[in-house]
Amino acid sequence: MIRAWLFPILAMLTASVAAQTPPTYRQPPAEILALADAPAAPEVISDSRQTVLVLLEQGAYPPLAELSAPELRLGGLRIDPRTHVANTITLSDNRPVRLAYSRGLALQRVDATGPVPVSGLPPRARLAYFTWSPDETRLAFTHTADEGVEIWVLDLASASARRLTDARANASLGNPITWFKDGRALLVRMLPESPWALTDAQAAIPAGPVVSVSDGSKASNRTYQDMLAGPVDDANFEALTTSVLVRVPLQGAASLWAGPGMYRSTQFSPDGSYLLVDSLQRPFSRRAPLDRFPARHDLLDRDGKPVLTVAQAPRSDNLPRGRMAVREGRRNLGWRADAAATLVWVEALDRGDPASPAAFRDGLYDWAAPFNAAPRLLLKTVNRFKGVLWGDDDHAVVDDEWWDTRETRTYVFSPVHPASPRLLFRRDAQDRYADPGRFSMIRNGQGESVLRLDGDRAWLVGEGYSAEGQFPFVDRIDLATGQRQRLYRSALRNRAETIVELAGTAATTALVRIESPGDYPDYYLRTLATTAPPRQLTRFGAPYPSLHGVHKQLLDYRRADGVGLSGVLYLPAGYDRRGQDKLPLLIWAYPVEYKDKGSAAQVTANPNRFTRLDFKSPVYWVTRGYAVLDQAAFPIVGTGGREPNDTYLPQLLANAKAAIDAVDALGYIDRRRVAIGGHSYGAFMVANLLTHTDWFAAGIARSGAYNRTLTPFGFQREERTYWQAPEVYERMSPFLHAGRMKTPLLLIHGQDDGNAGTHTMQSERYFDALKALGAPARLVLLPRESHAYRARESVLHVLWEQDQWLERHVRQRPDG
Repeated sequence: MIRAWLFPILAMLTASVAAQTPPTYRQPPAEILALADAPAAPEVISDSRQTVLVLLEQGAYPPLAELSAPELRLGGLRIDPRTHVANTITLSDNRPVRLAYSRGLALQRVDATGPVPVSGLPPRARLAYFTWSPDETRLAFTHTADEGVEIWVLDLASASARRLTDARANASLGNPITWFKDGRALLVRMLPESPWALTDAQAAIPAGPVVSVSDGSKASNRTYQDMLAGPVDDANFEALTTSVLVRVPLQGAASLWAGPGMYRSTQFSPDGSYLLVDSLQRPFSRRAPLDRFPARHDLLDRDGKPVLTVAQAPRSDNLPRGRMAVREGRRNLGWRADAAATLVWVEALDRGDPASPAAFRDGLYDWAAPFNAAPRLLLKTVNRFKGVLWGDDDHAVVDDEWWDTRETRTYVFSPVHPASPRLLFRRDAQDRYADPGRFSMIRNGQGESVLRLDGDRAWLVGEGYSAEGQFPFVDRIDLATGQRQRLYRSALRNRAETIVELAGTAATTALVRIESPGDYPDYYLRTLATTAPPRQLTRFGAPYPSLHGVHKQLLDYRRADGVGLSGVLYLPAGYDRRGQDKLPLLIWAYPVEYKDKGSAAQVTANPNRFTRLDFKSPVYWVTRGYAVLDQAAFPIVGTGGREPNDTYLPQLLANAKAAIDAVDALGYIDRRRVAIGGHSYGAFMVANLLTHTDWFAAGIARSGAYNRTLTPFGFQREERTYWQAPEVYERMSPFLHAGRMKTPLLLIHGQDDGNAGTHTMQSERYFDALKALGAPARLVLLPRESHAYRARESVLHVLWEQDQWLERHVRQRPDG
C-alpha cells in the first residue's frame, strides 16, 4: 500500500524523469504525413533535339543514417572521405550546392507510347552527374557505392546500362566525367594508385599557431563556413582532391592519360585536338572557398602532353568591395563552341574594381590554334561580363550586368569581324515583364551547344510574365535589325505551361511542360503553328488526393504607399467562402530587394502551377483548417538614391499589414489568429516582424540569421559593410532588440548549416537572448542537417514541431 503523502513526491519524480528524457523524432498528424510521404515525380532531362526524355527516379527523403556518413569540411567542400564525393560545395556567391542522387532511370521516346525502364542498373542505386556523349546516343553517370564512385554508361538504343570502372573515380571537386570528342571513350578523374593518407586534425600535434596578416589593403569577404584552418586541413584538402586523368574506353582497357593534379575541370576543344585543364594550386585561402583558390589553366594535346599554360590565376580572397568585383587577369576560360580550337576568356578593364570609373568594365578575347599569334580583343562590355552564346562566324550573343543599377544588356556581334557590337536589349534585370526570353540552342556537328540560327534569324523562348498573367512564348528575331515576330503564345488559362526547348532542327515543334494545381507537370510535344492540342508524352498523375477541392487563387493587393503586392491564397476544401467561419491564417514569405517600384510590383506567382510540397512548404496546413498565404510578396525598394535597406523596417511592416488586410477584407480570417513563417532570410523577416509589431499570434523562423554584426561584410543583397552603415545593421538586427520581442517564436536550425551567414550559432544566441529576456520561444536543432533539411526523420519532425506550435499558439490562442 502506498501512503497518500507519497503521491506528490512520486509525481514530482516522474515529472523530473520525463523532463530529462531525451527528445525523439516525432511524426506530424496523418493528413500532413500522407502528403509528406507522397511519391515524387521523376526529374527529366532531354537530348538537345528533344527526341528522348530520361526519367530520373527520385527517392523519398533519405534516412538520417545516409546523412550521418563521415564528412571532412574543407575549403567550402563537405567531402565523404570514404567515397571521395563532395556532398556539398559552397561557392563564393554564398550558394551551398548539395548533391542529390537519382535512384533509377527510364526512357521515354517522343515517338513511343510509354516509358521503358533502363536495365542493368546497380541495386540501391545512387546516380549523379549525368553527361551526354557528343552525339547524344549515350549518357555517362556516376554511381556512389559504399566503397567509392563508379562510372557507368547508358546506351539509349538498348535502354541498358553497364559499369565502366571500379569505385575509384574522384568526385571531390564535382563531376569527374568528360567525353572524348569521338564519343568512344571517357576522360575520368580517378584516384591515384597510392592515394595520399589523411591526417586526423584532432589528433595531430600543431606545429605552430595559425597566423593571418593584413597588409593594409582594403578587402572583405562574406561570412563563409567550412574554410581551411591550418596545415593539416591543407594537406587533407590536397589529398582528397588530387586525381589522375584516365582514358576509359567504352570497349577495352583503361589507360593513364595525365599525372596527378587537383583537377577542377577538363574541357576538350570542339575538334578534340586540345584539352583545357583547370587545376587548383597552393597556397590555399583561409578566408574564402575553393573558387577563390589559385588556379592554373593548361593546354594539353590529344595525347595528354603539355602544350602551354594559358593562365595562372592568383588567390583572390582580397578582392575590392562590391558584388561586381572580380580578379584581374584572364578568367572565364573556355572554347568558342562554333570553331575548331579557339580559346576565349574575359579580362577586367577596370582592374576588377567596381568603384573605379570606367567606360567599359570587361573585354572578351579569343586566341585561335596553333596559338602562335597574338590574342584578339573581340568586344568590350559596358557592364560586367555575364555570358556568351556562340553561333557561327557572323553571330554571337553576349550578356553583361551591373548589380548596383540592376541593369543588364545583350549584344550581338560577329566573331570573325568584331566591329562595334549591336545592342539588342537593355533592361532592369528584375523587370520580368520586359524579359525578352532566352535564346534557343542546338547541338552542332561537333557536339557543342550553339545558337539555333537560320541566316540572321534566331529564336527566343520566354517565360511570358505580364500584368494579365503568365503566357510563355516563342519569338523569332532578326539579329541584324532586332525585329521580332511572335510565333507562339500560350493560351492556357486554367493550367500552366512551360516551354522547355524547341524540338528538332526546323523549330516548328517544342517540348513543353503542362501542369495544374493538383497534377504533376507532364511533358508534351506541341506543334507551334497550329491550335491542335499537344501530344502527351508522360503521365505522372496527381499525388495529393487530400488537396482536391482546396481553393487556390492569386491575391492582388497594395500596400499603403501604392506598391502592388501579390500572394497565392489557399483555403481548406469545403470551406464556405461566405466567411461565416473565421479561419486562422499562416503567411509565408521571403523579402526581396529592388531598385524601382515597378519591378517590385510585378506578379510572378502563377496559381495554375502544381502545388509542390517539400520541407519548406506551408501548404500542408490547409489540410489542418488554416488559410495559407504562400509566396506573399515582401519587396524592399530603394528609390531616390537610397538603398533598399535604409527603409527596411517600415517597408517590411507595410508588406505584412497589407497581406493581413487583404485576406481579412475577404472575410475569411480571424485577425487574432495570424502566424508568420519563413526560411533563411525569411526567418530574419519573421523575427523582425515579431519584434516590431503585435499583429501575430506566433512565428516560425527556420535557419535564419538574427545578428547582422556577425555578418559585417554584407548580407543578402546588402553591399555596404557594418562600418559603412552601422545604423542599418543595428536597426535590422532582431537580436539587438530582443527585449521588445514577446510573441511566441519557434526557432529551427540545422546543426551543420553550411550556408554563408546563417551559422547555427545565430539561432542559439538569439534563443539565449529571448530566454534571458522572458520571451516565449522554442529552439529545435536538427542533427546532421545543413541549410536545407533532407533526412526523413528531420523533415517529419519539423512538420510536427510546426504543427504543434501553430495548434498551441494560433488555433488555441487563449485570448481567442
